[in-house]
Amino acid sequence: MLKKFQLSTNNRSQMLNITQKVQEAIGEAGAKEGLVTIYCPHTTGGITINEGADPDVVRDILLHLDKLYPWDSPDFRHAEGNSAAHLKASTVGPSQTIPITNGEMVLGTWQSIYFCEFDGPRTRTFFVKVLVDRGTG
Repeated sequence: MLKKFQLSTNNRSQMLNITQKVQEAIGEAGAKEGLVTIYCPHTTGGITINEGADPDVVRDILLHLDKLYPWDSPDFRHAEGNSAAHLKASTVGPSQTIPITNGEMVLGTWQSIYFCEFDGPRTRTFFVKVLVDRGTG
């Protein structure tokens, strides 16, 4: 099953917790065992897994990505002016794959799945592909 989601971002850079939406897609697919892949089709966005309990972790990630890839670098040549967003998206990556067991994602206690916006605000899309292991349900 492939499910398409849309979301709106409010800032140039932000990370939105999409864990619950992914879990709902797993439930809709009826997957007890299998894999789920979350994919971002944008060149200035990404998908990552990190701590979901303390919002300072997200703040720190975004802060240091801005330090690594400042928007105003004089070395950038891309005419649209969003090279920093492209670099951040390449660093984070476009997808994550997570095992499913007993109908739940195998995530660590503190882990959450994030859609990463690096060139907002925008309306964005991400896809969730649930692969069900038919041998076990």
